[in-house]
Amino acid sequence: MRVLIAEHDYPVYTELLRQTAPEIEVLSSGNSAELSKMAAEAPIWLGQPDLLANLLRQGHKPKWLQSTWAGITPLLADGLYRDYQLTRAVGIFGQVMAEFVLTYMLVHEREVLARLVSQVERKWDNRMGRSLSGRKALIVGTGDIGRCVAQFLVPFGVELYGIASSARTEAPFVEVAALEDLPRLVAEVDFVINLLPNTPQTQDLYNAKLFACFKPSALFINVGRGTAVVDADLVEALKEGHLAGAVIDVCRQEPLPQRHPFWTAWGLLLTGHSSAPTSPPAMTQLFVDNLKAYTAGEALRGEVDFAKGY
Repeated sequence: MRVLIAEHDYPVYTELLRQTAPEIEVLSSGNSAELSKMAAEAPIWLGQPDLLANLLRQGHKPKWLQSTWAGITPLLADGLYRDYQLTRAVGIFGQVMAEFVLTYMLVHEREVLARLVSQVERKWDNRMGRSLSGRKALIVGTGDIGRCVAQFLVPFGVELYGIASSARTEAPFVEVAALEDLPRLVAEVDFVINLLPNTPQTQDLYNAKLFACFKPSALFINVGRGTAVVDADLVEALKEGHLAGAVIDVCRQEPLPQRHPFWTAWGLLLTGHSSAPTSPPAMTQLFVDNLKAYTAGEALRGEVDFAKGY
């Protein structure tokens, strides 16, 4: 069985696959022309969506494609071939994403950045930090990663709320509401954590009208997609005090242009799309498990519904 790897880290994945599944014939290259020739010979592709989308544009037609990213937006572009099975990376980002979210929730409550400013100014800062216990957090997107983030926050005594495509009852959330309930819930919580995928329904979701509903003491953390936020509206909302701060890991354009207002926005911290890097060993194991299921004609983990976009 031939598998094509289209990844910037292709040497790492090639070696891991050869160790984990030596029966597989691995095809890969750092040269785009060579990669294109190989794509015609491999029915199964493993790699990052931007590189895989380029191969689809060239007319190649895989049978199954495994993304190494949780997001698969480049593969959803208009006009691209879609008559294949597509799976995205699931079950491997939960802990690292939860650690990221927890880090900045604690930074906010313990006022770490303000203390750093005090140190630079040589001012003795003996303010009392606050606790996460009793704080309310809204996880917008309660899928695989959102549920894992919620479980990590439980021991800290955080009261958890969620937003999903439809309302449901699910532990450990006090309430999981539908997307139309977002304005009501953002007004009640101390942390709004966006984990939504990029779909037509989620684009420009966080706009001036929604930011006006936030608690002035709330922290907004975006680890979902940059397209969910109207950038200028967030900058203005921070300036006007509609929310206390924002941690922005994902942007509409990456790297962020030098003249973008996020660089100098009051109360906004940029983290450079670093929240949940893909672990090649974990990703390889997910692929090998899915390959066994694919060969046996069984359901695949993380299969994408093209109509939904996730």
